[in-house]
Amino acid sequence: MYSSIDTLWILIGAVLVFFMQAGFAMVESGFTRAKNAGNIIMKNLMDFAAGTLVFWFIGFGLMFGTSINGLVGTPDFFVQGDYSGTYPTMAFLIFQTVFCATSATIVSGAMAERTKFSSYCIYSVILSGFIYPVSGHWIWGGGWLSQIGFHDFAGSTAVHMVGGVAALIGAKILGPRIGKYDKNGKPKAILGHSLTLGALGVFILWFCWFGFNGASSLGLTGDEAILTVSNIFVTTNISAAAASVITMLITWVKYGKPDVSMTLNGALGGLVAITAGCDIVSPFGAFWIGIIAGFVIVFGIEFVDKVLRIDDPVGAVGVHGMCGAVGTILIGVFSVSDGLMYGGGYETLKVQTLGVLAVAVWVAITMTIVFNVIKAVIGLRVSKDEEIIGLDIEEHGLTTSYADFMPMDAKAVKSIESKVTYIQPEKTSTDMPITKITIITKQSKFEDLKSAMQSIGVTGMTVTQVLGCGIQKGANEYYRGIPVEFNLLPKVKVEIVVSKVPVELVVEAAKDCLRTGNIGDGKIFVYPVIDVVKVRTGERGYSALQDEE
Repeated sequence: MYSSIDTLWILIGAVLVFFMQAGFAMVESGFTRAKNAGNIIMKNLMDFAAGTLVFWFIGFGLMFGTSINGLVGTPDFFVQGDYSGTYPTMAFLIFQTVFCATSATIVSGAMAERTKFSSYCIYSVILSGFIYPVSGHWIWGGGWLSQIGFHDFAGSTAVHMVGGVAALIGAKILGPRIGKYDKNGKPKAILGHSLTLGALGVFILWFCWFGFNGASSLGLTGDEAILTVSNIFVTTNISAAAASVITMLITWVKYGKPDVSMTLNGALGGLVAITAGCDIVSPFGAFWIGIIAGFVIVFGIEFVDKVLRIDDPVGAVGVHGMCGAVGTILIGVFSVSDGLMYGGGYETLKVQTLGVLAVAVWVAITMTIVFNVIKAVIGLRVSKDEEIIGLDIEEHGLTTSYADFMPMDAKAVKSIESKVTYIQPEKTSTDMPITKITIITKQSKFEDLKSAMQSIGVTGMTVTQVLGCGIQKGANEYYRGIPVEFNLLPKVKVEIVVSKVPVELVVEAAKDCLRTGNIGDGKIFVYPVIDVVKVRTGERGYSALQDEE
């Protein structure tokens, strides 16, 4: 006899976990460069689509089939057996399918911007059809870890650490992106193209995580289930919030300013860490798990980047691998039933640590074999030229993922120009030379500059929004814990051509209104102009600059 509320709860959870794919796509594309956004989206799509088919074909049976010595389930091709509880088998199948896809898609971000699409698809199928189901059987399918009391309620280890370890191995074998490290091995910041997309992805993931953790109860019938799920929602949210705040504070102290991308990672790290024990820790326990996860995020990502010298563009190893492992182990400390903080002794801590190590070793060994075989047979990495041009065009024939927007080339600042024209002063016959004055300054100073120019008789200018920096290479800034060596800042470029108004008057007026005495006040460039031609009338020289009929 099926329960309507339990079945509906599982299906709602499945829909929310499925929508996490959109969150991962936004985080990964936002934290990488625009020239690879289409490739990121395709990999996330294929993680789910191909993963769904192979998990239905073989993976589900290996994970939940009758256990063979506690190591793997009996294959059940196309899920013909009965796995129902108070819910139908098909409801359980779709719920587990979306969890499998989540684990696979974690690797996409760590291997972003330099992996062959075909090679990635092969990896994804193998992880979804074999590697994830085997370790998942140990934990959730009646395997040997579940038999010794290992607890991972919603997948800190079973889902996230599996993806995080696979990401670590894949990124290590693949090697860093071109330009990530200098000749001395010092990391360089490669900025993502849209923190806005990254933030949207984090909010989507945070929202969906209530289904990820909450629906893992597999039921909502009875007072006990209602209380458990309510507690899960609270502990999930508190851990994420605590990790976000502590990550912000750590980066604020460490880098001088709160790091946006690292704080976003902190929120995800808190969510990953609480996933294993969200059902058996108190809100206070969740708070401390989130605090610890915040420290793990900041120092873990720096360790991967600076010590291991593994290029992980989105922080997948720190978020999913490290926080997944730490969160699972911390059950032995904060579990209200048998954790150290509640007088439970060390037994649970030992079991949790053993489980984490066992799964990490399994994934590390199998993924090392898989990635090396793929590398030897068809190649794992795109060519240097393909990487520089971008995987969107080379792998998918996609010129840009933002067709209605002008792409920003990192080597040459491009901008959208707007021309502001005013009534010119009276024509005066003169042979004064023609001079072009270009002023580059902060956007906030434009209105002051415009007023100053009008006050001295300069009534025509061309204004351009640009990005740039001077010899100081922009103000000091950190991106994911790494100093940005060449930081392009928003500026305004004002171009003025004068003949009657003295050049020195223009320069002095501009200096007076722009000078603050601080770095970033701007520059003034003065050029001689050979000639000017008014297209409408054909007038040349001084006359071409006048606009009086």
